[in-house]
Amino acid sequence: MEPMRSAPTTPGAVSDDGIAVVVLTHNRAELVRKCVENVLRGASSATSEIVIWNNASTDGTAQYLDTLDDDRIRVVHSEKNLGQNAYAEAFRLTAAPYLIELDDDVVEAPAGWDRMLRDAFQRLPKIGFLAADLEDDPHDEASHVRHHERPHEYTEVEENGVRLLRGPAGGGCAITSRELNERVGGFRQDKSRVFWLEDEAYIGDISRLGFESAVLADLRVHHTGGPYYTVITKEKEQYWDTFWKRRARRAAIKKIIYRLPLVPRLNARFEWFVPPA
Repeated sequence: MEPMRSAPTTPGAVSDDGIAVVVLTHNRAELVRKCVENVLRGASSATSEIVIWNNASTDGTAQYLDTLDDDRIRVVHSEKNLGQNAYAEAFRLTAAPYLIELDDDVVEAPAGWDRMLRDAFQRLPKIGFLAADLEDDPHDEASHVRHHERPHEYTEVEENGVRLLRGPAGGGCAITSRELNERVGGFRQDKSRVFWLEDEAYIGDISRLGFESAVLADLRVHHTGGPYYTVITKEKEQYWDTFWKRRARRAAIKKIIYRLPLVPRLNARFEWFVPPA
């Protein structure tokens, strides 16, 4: 079924280094309001297009979004919850050469955060996906993992005058280029799932073309995900339940294989996988 769209706005001419921002939201009226007021309204003039895709919300999200009066913002009310698959649909409505994914639960960011991302991205020819770092919030699941569970996975480096954190990069607030996005066929869609890690799939796609992902060390945003801040959808719960069960099975199989003669020695030489603990 075709989504219902608000009347299109008429943004200014798209510049050669303009930015399109896409926010997906579903039943999180209070969080998306904070995202709009504290983050999107702090975007610089470099951002020429903002699409807020309402994934069939049944709370007050639609009513709030319909009050917005900003020439850059286009609201799309989808009759079906497309989940992460809506990124591909939403970015097709834009024309700017730089694309930013922004989670609706990013509720604070420094003024001009979008320009900071783009300017750093332009100086990093090997990076195809550049994410903002996260403020340390113990109640936010992603932040907790970043700062408390796996800080050892990040290494600070400097490239072309830009401080980077080499390590896992997520799509909470991240930029790529339209040119690269089109080269890999856009953001993937998985019609069998509402929630899945499309950012991870995209990073895999661009890596096959020789591009890398990284985190911008000098830009931190406040992410507010997880049960402390919002109700977790059943689709998200199901995804992570399956994810962790699959990981546990793989870990068990890895331990069995690692006990076989010669495997530890060969693995040390060829680095097939990280040795089990």
